[in-house]
Amino acid sequence: MAGRPGRAAVLDIGCFSAHLVVVEGSPLNPVLSHKTRLRLDRALTRDRRIGREGVAAVCAAVRSAAAAARQAGVPDPAAFATSVIRDAANAREVLAEVRKRTGVDVRVLPGEEEARLAYVAARSWFGFAAGPLLVLDVGGGTVEVAAGSDAAPSYTRSFPLGARTVTRGGVDKRELDRRLRAELAGLDAAGHRAVGCSKVFQQLARLSGARPQHEGPLVRRALWLEDLRRWSPRLAGMPASKRARLPGISRHRAEQSAAGAAVAEALMAALARDVVEICPWSTKEGLLLERAVVGGDDGLVVVA
Repeated sequence: MAGRPGRAAVLDIGCFSAHLVVVEGSPLNPVLSHKTRLRLDRALTRDRRIGREGVAAVCAAVRSAAAAARQAGVPDPAAFATSVIRDAANAREVLAEVRKRTGVDVRVLPGEEEARLAYVAARSWFGFAAGPLLVLDVGGGTVEVAAGSDAAPSYTRSFPLGARTVTRGGVDKRELDRRLRAELAGLDAAGHRAVGCSKVFQQLARLSGARPQHEGPLVRRALWLEDLRRWSPRLAGMPASKRARLPGISRHRAEQSAAGAAVAEALMAALARDVVEICPWSTKEGLLLERAVVGGDDGLVVVA
């Protein structure tokens, strides 16, 4: 069944939501944005499996998004799941169940592919006049880093040190510093413009005084390491209920916000970055941009 010409759709299934975006041209002005809340962090068992209720929630969200996409003229959105499903012990079973119940083939991105797409999004946002880019993405399960001077990055890496992973695993600040410095020792990004492409960076920038998100994506925002070093220990010393009342910290991310700040601080320190500019686009927008241009084959990797 053919979709409406010129439209592209991506369904991003993360820990906290399943977000469908339909665009015609630029992701800056979506034709449709359809979001279903998920709390897959609560559905994870101690042995890293997604429980029955979590699977049912994903199926319901995918079914709702698929119906919305069809109404928008895109019958086959590119549906991908991030690390919360990718790294689950029963990931194959979850994706097979979603396919069986909804008819939608949800795929997963390897961490390096997430890094590449975040770079594609940042390059499109800032343009080639920005020069070489160093793109940082602190997610729930993993951290992605990409760097380069061209349309595609020359360096992509992914590490299992996301905010949710660090919260559940109890990784301390000293260990974060050591591991990130070791992993990034071979990266030469001198002269690269540092860009943060994730909710973690957006929320930390807001906490540190950046303008609120409702003022729109075109407002320039940045996160300074000096501010982050002040806020990181304060967040670590607060209960999640108090963090949730702070500017920029959403209620459902409050539990892992202290770990997110610690990871972001360690990442910036390891890369000797005093400031990171905030990019409102990331992996989802990178995939939308590629589908809008090439019109279909997204190149995602199916979990076998």
